[in-house]
Amino acid sequence: MQLRPLGHSGLQVSPLGLGSMSWGRDVEWSVVRQLITGFLEAGGNLIDTAPAYGGGVAEQMIGKMLATGVPRDEMVIATKAGFVVRDGHRVIDTSRAAMLSDLEQSLHRLKTDHVDLWQVHAWGDAPLEETLAAMDSAVSRGLARYVGVSNFVGWQTATAATWQAALPSRARLVSTQVEYSLLARRAEVEVVSAARYHELGLLAWSGLGRGVLTGKYRGGKVPRDSRAASNHFGWFIEPYLQSRSAAIVDAVAHAAQGLGMTPAQVALLWVRDAPQVASALIGPRTVDQLDELLETTHKTLLAPIASALDDVSGGANALRPTPQGA
Repeated sequence: MQLRPLGHSGLQVSPLGLGSMSWGRDVEWSVVRQLITGFLEAGGNLIDTAPAYGGGVAEQMIGKMLATGVPRDEMVIATKAGFVVRDGHRVIDTSRAAMLSDLEQSLHRLKTDHVDLWQVHAWGDAPLEETLAAMDSAVSRGLARYVGVSNFVGWQTATAATWQAALPSRARLVSTQVEYSLLARRAEVEVVSAARYHELGLLAWSGLGRGVLTGKYRGGKVPRDSRAASNHFGWFIEPYLQSRSAAIVDAVAHAAQGLGMTPAQVALLWVRDAPQVASALIGPRTVDQLDELLETTHKTLLAPIASALDDVSGGANALRPTPQGA
């Protein structure tokens, strides 16, 4: 894969990033090992995780992979802080103490002395300057090389980026991670523009519309082995099983048929090469799913097709170059 710079930084990331949200719950270690190995062999380097994923098990699996002898410099490890699951409840705590405690525990699980990208997982109640000061501390101590935000809306992203850029002593943000797909284009309203203005790379999570854009749920079907059929992920998929999504999924399937691709590949290419996207995060649960997505490495969507998908999913992308002859 041809690496891309993450925002204004010198950090180079693969255009596809390997997400780990399902690891430790739906994906066992034997499969995770194959996923990481196949991803790295294909030229990928960005692996995204968080303490909340599997209650820390996802980070432990990455640490276990490093312990098997995978060179640390082959991975760009991105993790988060400020959001954890305690006693079955989701807790957002972005105070300095909680942030640095999360990072300390992440490093222990990951079996490394630093993470390449450390992100605030969500906007919290703690003063923003306190949260960001924790990130400055981590960078100055060498515990994190770069910092970013996750799941911030436009004004939150701009506020955090402006604060960090105000003084040379602060660690400038380099990225913002948000949900972004043909079924979730809300990021274009403000987040993408804020990212462009502040030179942040956008990390797009759930580019396959939480799996719905693969077409597996067309016609109202809910496969027994799908996330929608599970007790712990059913709520996550349900919002995209509404009638509005059906027309978009059908359009993706139609484009895929004409291009000789799968719907998942078309949906992934659309988000991977969208304006301001540095990396599209994928969450395959099987090696076959990973291989299917890795086949997009040397593929692109023609501009008219990307624009047509824009139109059917909500309208033109203001930052996308207009196709010649349009």
